[in-house]
Order: sequence, then C-alpha cells, then structure tokens
Amino acid sequence: MLWCDKIAAQVEGEQLINDSKTPSGRAHVGALRGVLIHDVVFRAIQARGLPVRYTFGVDDYDPLDELPAGEEEFFRPYLGAPLCQVPPPPGSSFSDISEHYIQDFFSVFRDLNVEAETYRMRDIYRSGQFNGAIDDILRNAAVVRRVYKEVSKSERADNWYPFQTVCEQCGRIGTTEVTDYDGREVTYTCRPDLVTWASGCGYQGKVSPFDGKGKLPWKLEWTAKWKTFPITIEGAGKDHTTKGGSRDVAAACLRRIFNQAPPLNIPYEFFLVGGAKMSSSKGLGVSARDMADFLPPEILRFVMIRTQPKQPVNFSPDEKSIIKIFNDFDRFHTRTYRDPQVSEDDKRVYQLAQTTLADDFYAADFQLVATIAQLPHLDLIGEIEKRKGAALTAVERRQLERRAQAARYWLEHYASPEERIVLQDTLPNRAAELTASQRAFLHQLAARLPDIPQDDNALQAALFDTARLTPLAPARAFQALYRTLLDRDSGPKAGNLLAFLDRDFLLHRFRELSYDQAAFWQETSISREEFDAWLTEHRDQSKQVTTEAKLLPPLPLGEGRGEGASSRLGVVEYVIELDDSRTHMRRVRLGEFTDQAAFDAVVDACVERALLIAS
Repeated sequence: MLWCDKIAAQVEGEQLINDSKTPSGRAHVGALRGVLIHDVVFRAIQARGLPVRYTFGVDDYDPLDELPAGEEEFFRPYLGAPLCQVPPPPGSSFSDISEHYIQDFFSVFRDLNVEAETYRMRDIYRSGQFNGAIDDILRNAAVVRRVYKEVSKSERADNWYPFQTVCEQCGRIGTTEVTDYDGREVTYTCRPDLVTWASGCGYQGKVSPFDGKGKLPWKLEWTAKWKTFPITIEGAGKDHTTKGGSRDVAAACLRRIFNQAPPLNIPYEFFLVGGAKMSSSKGLGVSARDMADFLPPEILRFVMIRTQPKQPVNFSPDEKSIIKIFNDFDRFHTRTYRDPQVSEDDKRVYQLAQTTLADDFYAADFQLVATIAQLPHLDLIGEIEKRKGAALTAVERRQLERRAQAARYWLEHYASPEERIVLQDTLPNRAAELTASQRAFLHQLAARLPDIPQDDNALQAALFDTARLTPLAPARAFQALYRTLLDRDSGPKAGNLLAFLDRDFLLHRFRELSYDQAAFWQETSISREEFDAWLTEHRDQSKQVTTEAKLLPPLPLGEGRGEGASSRLGVVEYVIELDDSRTHMRRVRLGEFTDQAAFDAVVDACVERALLIAS
C-alpha cells in the first residue's frame, strides 16, 4: 500500500487537511512538496469515499523579515510590517507583496491540478475568527511560557505574552513586544532592538488584541488554527518537526490550554536542488513557477510523490538526471498499462501523478526529443511518427509538445555548453587525442555503415557489434563517436544521432583520422594465456569460432623489433559467436616474426589449442 493510502486508511469520518505558506518571496520548488503530499492524501481519502476538504492558508499577516532578492532597497523601509500591508514590487498589478508572490504560487497549483480551498490570515484575524483563541492563549500566557521552557528549552521572561500587535504609530508588527493583558487590552512596546532585521519606533501603548489589531506568534497561530477549525491532518517539513521544534510547541499548547489533540502529522523531508536547501526570500534554488514551466505537470507531480515523505528528494537539472526522471516516469507508464505483474504501488504512483484522465498512449523518449530539438533541419512530429509507425493521436501530440517544451526550457536555462548538441562542421581538434584503437573503430564503423538501415535500433546495435569486433570497450567506442561529431565525450543515444545525420557526412568524418596499424594491434591484443582463460570462461556459451592470422607488412630494422632481419608483428584474430547471438572478437598477440613458416607454425598451434578449449 502506497504511503498516502496508508495514511488514508488510518482515518474515519469527516476530514479537513490543511497547509500554508508565508509569501515573502517567490515560492521555491521545495514548497511544492508539502502541497503535493497533502494533495495526494486528500485524493486517497476521497478514494475511500470519506467527506474531505483540503484548505491552504496564506500567512500574509506575518512580518516582512527578509528583503526579497533583487528588490532590497525598495523593501527596506517596510521591514517588520505585515506582508499584506507591504506594497508589491514595482510594476506589479497586485495590491501587496503577499498577493504578488502567492498568486504566482497558486498558478502552479492550477497547472498541477491541486484543488485546495485558499484563505488568507488577514481575513481570519480581521473577521474575529481567532478572537476566542487569542483571549484563551493570552489568559494562559504562563502556561505557554512553561511549554516553551519544557518542550523547546527556550526561556521567556515572566512578563512575555505570546502576541504581536500592529504598532499604532509605525505600522510594524515584527518589532512589538507585549508585556501585559488585562482581559480587554494588551500593553506593548515597539522596540528598536527586539529583532536584528527591523527597528521599532519606540512607541508604547495599549490596544485590543482582537479583530486584526495584531497576531499570534506562528507557533501559537498553529495552535489557534487547530482550535478554531476542525483540522484533522496537517503535515510539516523536517525543520518544524524535530524534537522540541515548532510542531511540538504548538501541539503541547493545544493540549494544555484547550485539552485537544493535534491533527495527524505528516513529517516530510526537504526538496533539495543539487543537494542544497532553498530560500524564497534569498532567491536560492529554483522557483516553483520556473519548475512548472520546465517539467510537464505529471512529471513534476511524479518527482514529488513517488518518494516517501520522510526521505529527501534531491533534484538536479543536469542532463543525466533529467533524462533519468523522464525515463523513470515512462517505465511507470509502461508497467501501468502493459505489465500484468505491475505492483499496486507503482500503478498508484502513476495514477496520482496524472493531471488529466488519459488511456495508454505512445510516449516519445525524452532524450530523443531533446536531440531532435537541437537539430533544426528535422521535423519533430514526423520523426516521432516514424518511430511509432503510425500517426500520433491528439493526446500523443499534446504529450510530445510538453516534452519538446521541457527540452527547449532545459536547453535555455540549465544545460551546460558541454551538454548541448552542436554538430561540428569540421573535425574537432580534440579528436587528435583519440587512440589508435578508437580511430580504427571509426574506420570499421564507416565500412559497415552503408549496409545498415537508417533506423535507430539497427544503428545502435551496429555500434555495439562494431565495438565488440574492434575490440574496444563500448564507453571508449562511443567517446570516439561523440568527440568526432560533437566535440564531447558523451551525448544522446548514438543510434538516434546517426539516424538523423547524412551518411556521406558520417563516412567522411569517420575516415578523416588515420591510425597506425601496429599501435592498433598492440592496444587491442591479448596474450595467448589471457585468451585461453577468456575462452575457458565462455566455453559453454560459444557456438562458433572462426580464425584469421595476420602479419604486419615488413618493418625497418632496429626499433626493437628484430636484429639482423625485418621483424613483423603477428596476431591471430578469433571471431566467436556466443549463444546470446552476440559476436565477439579477440585479437591474440603471437609475437614478432622474421619468417612466414615460423609464424604459420605458431598460428597452427594456437588455433588448435583454442579449438580444443572451445569444444
């Protein structure tokens, strides 16, 4: 059972799920983790047939306590004021800073099909809905002080009251300290030195704490929410749910003041970008809006919900990681629709990631789409239809356009120069660093290329076959390919790339680098003992063995290859077909010879032994 269904199975009766956000800057993508965790729990409870609501609060009565990145000078005079009373950034059409940032965040909700009912804390306070909880909490200030000391080891002065008024003189809320409550009014001072990020005006006065004249510290605000509204489920991030942390303080106050149990918690880990935690106001990390512009909604939901809440999600926008995300999603898609043995968890993750109802469809490989997007002479739809073998449906066209948009966004915003595909008009200088065996691989590939169909899979298979017959490790073979074509050491699926390029261009490019035959043989040959061991290991798999003996042309005297006569390097090449239908080549080094008869004798003995082992 998936984690959200386990949570849904624990509850009975009517449920109210709640979450909230302080809109002090552009919401980073990490803020979506809590949103989507609560959303899938909401959906899981709905699936059980229980009455359930999902509400999302805007904590716009919090003070502006940090300067939004890039707008420091404009907002500096408003530090300490309630967010809902701070103007928006210059040029914004919204009424205040909180609306400017939260509406950007809510646009992502719509993209992800998150159907939460939203509310604003300014309205909760000003409408008087918290008046009763505020009165009870202020009358029990001593209890709150004890909770702080016992739960979070935090000392509060005997005259500290858990409330912040809006200063009647300067309008700040983050700089006021309440020191008394007489049942009708609180006594407060707007202190210049209360916090480091804002300076109070020094005003002292008395004011009613009700109807929006001030607010509770957010730990107690949590308590007031749980008391005032029938919230049954509300999770919190790792930073709030550590032992003695904010959640523990709020829950303890709820129990001691109101004799009420807190809602079910769903503690969850951070969403990291490149291993780093993000900050909205400091502009650190990727914003939720940017990420929603990048990833298709079902992919973004998938990234967030497939991981257990208590495990961190570490997102990295590098090429390898992005391709893996799409490939993982496609595997879940394939299992859901085409694998009768699909696990219920995998199927459930895929279903919960969806934003629209759809039947099975052909999903274009993201790496292929990203490759085509960088080759402007190609028709994306035509190339994908060619691989599907039929016209794309309307659903498939929409899915393809989402992936093409993601590829273009990645290329523009995240791809490093080394990750972009730039077909080199001339042979790159770094190609000169390729070894003799890598150059020989390219020549052998050129020899085979005219007979290979212009098909991704056929070309990919031919590349591996050619590497095995060189022989050369696949990684080294593909490095040679990418370096000569793209001036990179890695790249998109090579079979796809070759299928898009002109054959004459490829033949010319692969033959441009000459290679030394002796160096090639030295790099790729093994001793007779090494070959005997390899053949023994694969004896039960070998179906057919063919051989060919080869001698280099005569070499000059000296150079360590013979004394008194021309010395020639000799090898015997074994082509072995294994029962997996793959053909391998092993080049065995026999030594240097001045006499053909001596070479033939060594070859005969070597071949006879090999055939004996193979049989």
